[in-house]
Amino acid sequence: MNGDEPRLVDDYFRHLVSELRHYNGQRTEAARMRLRAVVHHGLVELADNGFAGTAVVVTARLLNSAPLYEALKTHDTADLALMLSDEVFRSLVAGGHTTLQPSDFSRVTVEVKEYKSTAWLTVPALGTRSAADGRRASADRPHRVPADPPEPATAADADQEPANSDSGAGMRNEYRADRISVTNMTGPVDARKAVFGFGAPDA
Repeated sequence: MNGDEPRLVDDYFRHLVSELRHYNGQRTEAARMRLRAVVHHGLVELADNGFAGTAVVVTARLLNSAPLYEALKTHDTADLALMLSDEVFRSLVAGGHTTLQPSDFSRVTVEVKEYKSTAWLTVPALGTRSAADGRRASADRPHRVPADPPEPATAADADQEPANSDSGAGMRNEYRADRISVTNMTGPVDARKAVFGFGAPDA
């Protein structure tokens, strides 16, 4: 409820992919957990059987779409396929508010029942699960988007907020995806006595 969308799309799914890789790495092929995930936003309301509203229906349609199933079928080494609604993709990814790049996604058309819309699909963190399965070829990279990605739906300075006086002089607490450096590790890492990140007053 109190989280922000950039952190959900960025950090949450990166951690989820990491956890899935760890979980599946200790199981047989038949016992692997493979997930389809969708991010959409909109107003919802409580109902007798959970949540209701147009946003809930759209999310369900995206989750049950053929492109999402096909992504997992095509990339059989992947643990997760992620789809963003057009609104989320334009405001967050194309708007530059996450570490994800528009070229990480492919534009797809979703048609389920009476619903038809554009959505954006990616298969994040395709990597090896074991030394015996060392396939991380370029063929497993997500499809490229067209050469004309959509214009950001938000103002260029929408994520510029004043410094937070509670966090120290010159320090800010807002999420700054453009200042994040990401390192993907596909195997066990001994992190004892290790330092992985550095901060600066202007970061």
